[in-house]
Amino acid sequence: MTIQKPAFEAIAPSFGHSFTYQKFHENKENKNNGWHYHPELELVYIKGGSGKRQIGSHVSYFRDGDLILIGSNLPHCGFTDKLTGNKSETLVHMKADFLGSDFFDIPEMKNIQKLFEVSKGGIAFFGKTKTKVGEKMEILEYQTDFQRLLSILNILNQLATSEEIKVLNGEGFSMETEVKDNDRINIVFNHVKSNFKEDISLDEIANIVSMTVPSFCRYFKKITNKTFTQFVNEYRLVHASKLLAEQPISITQVCYDSGFNNFSHFNKSFKAFTGQNPSEYRNQLKTILK
Repeated sequence: MTIQKPAFEAIAPSFGHSFTYQKFHENKENKNNGWHYHPELELVYIKGGSGKRQIGSHVSYFRDGDLILIGSNLPHCGFTDKLTGNKSETLVHMKADFLGSDFFDIPEMKNIQKLFEVSKGGIAFFGKTKTKVGEKMEILEYQTDFQRLLSILNILNQLATSEEIKVLNGEGFSMETEVKDNDRINIVFNHVKSNFKEDISLDEIANIVSMTVPSFCRYFKKITNKTFTQFVNEYRLVHASKLLAEQPISITQVCYDSGFNNFSHFNKSFKAFTGQNPSEYRNQLKTILK
């Protein structure tokens, strides 16, 4: 079995630009869906649709689009594919010092500086913030380079002062500070991504990264602030959420296709994770989509 590390993605602004702007849609699909990282911060707005977020050790399912800010060197997967059903995807990449090494040190930029710090764990925005900033992200397509720069500063300020945020990885997550030593955790993430439908024992995963089970458990908990079992179960539950939303198959089939081998345990875990049992979750989705 070949185990891949997250790919380093080189993002170089074109000549005369301090940031990178991209827009994808049905006829121009973003194909960078693999596990990757880059030193640039990434602001992404997904207009409509639903899909999976995997950012650092966090996995979840989004509905009705998404607005996310991903910090420097925080590994993540792409968010859209041909099944997402989104209308468009807008991305802005920028380095934390894209306007100069001292620009964000001035008093007026303190909120944005703090936003960049919090983004090391990945941030999802919701409510009016997602709607209003999403509209501003869409308008970037029609602006000049200078107008885009002003708009990006305006957007960052709005995000920095919003209370409609969810930090996706807790304070215990230290991927960015462990960039030189994160090969092991990258191997683990990739193994779970490829094998979550199968039983993954602690002995197996510890052996893959050449650690004893106790050492691996301490290492994984230190970096992700989760136990390995918790992480795998969350990955399976997010996949189950995706199947319930997108596939017309029975709940029993969803259970087994998500890596659970006990239907009662699946029901109990799903309710603890989402606040609803699988049938309630699916029925609510049908109501929303009507």
